[in-house]
Amino acid sequence: MIQKLISYLKDFSHLLYPHNCEGCGTDVLHDDAILCTKCLFELPETNFCNTSDNPVEKIFYGRLNIVSAAAVYYFTKDSLLQHLMIELKYRNNKEVGFYLGKQLGYQLQESQRFTDVDVIVPLPLNPKKEKKRGYNQAMIICEGIASIWRKPVLKNVVIRTLFTETQTQQDRVHRWQNMQNVFAITDTKILEGKHVLLVDDVITTGATLEACGAPILKIPGAKLSIATVAWTI
Repeated sequence: MIQKLISYLKDFSHLLYPHNCEGCGTDVLHDDAILCTKCLFELPETNFCNTSDNPVEKIFYGRLNIVSAAAVYYFTKDSLLQHLMIELKYRNNKEVGFYLGKQLGYQLQESQRFTDVDVIVPLPLNPKKEKKRGYNQAMIICEGIASIWRKPVLKNVVIRTLFTETQTQQDRVHRWQNMQNVFAITDTKILEGKHVLLVDDVITTGATLEACGAPILKIPGAKLSIATVAWTI
């Protein structure tokens, strides 16, 4: 009797609050998932978490002294992953960010290349942009990571001190020039001797992550790794 009542309540809840896959629209998926199994496995994985000298790490050669770097998925235009990123960044769908963070967390947890990471730091947004959006998508991703891979997340230890316009249409040189002296450390002591994992949603040229990682590496004993949900091909 109780099981039937629970089943009826679930069915009624689904009528009021449909829970559908962000990819194909099916309602056959777990309550805490935003993608069905089929769509999840169709996302193009990179396997970079288990591969040294991968393309993300090569971005930083000669630019930033990192330990490891990785992205979970390949990002292409007009793809399911692009749809998910739009949902996260522009349509207030924080659930997408948390879910993608969990997928990144699973891979980091299983990898042998990130085992000595001490803390997770989200790439900060400028306060004006974060207020306008209502949240920092990198922080949402970090929360998803930490729900699987039990590492502390430090939210405000790195901040943006300058507002920068979107860099989507700019080349690597202009992105790098625009990001100079944009970031500052609020508490160097908390990062002394720590292996920091810097997290963002998508990596393209790496200019923003480089600018944020540089002051971290000036802290005595600090080491740096980088992880993102996606890498733009």
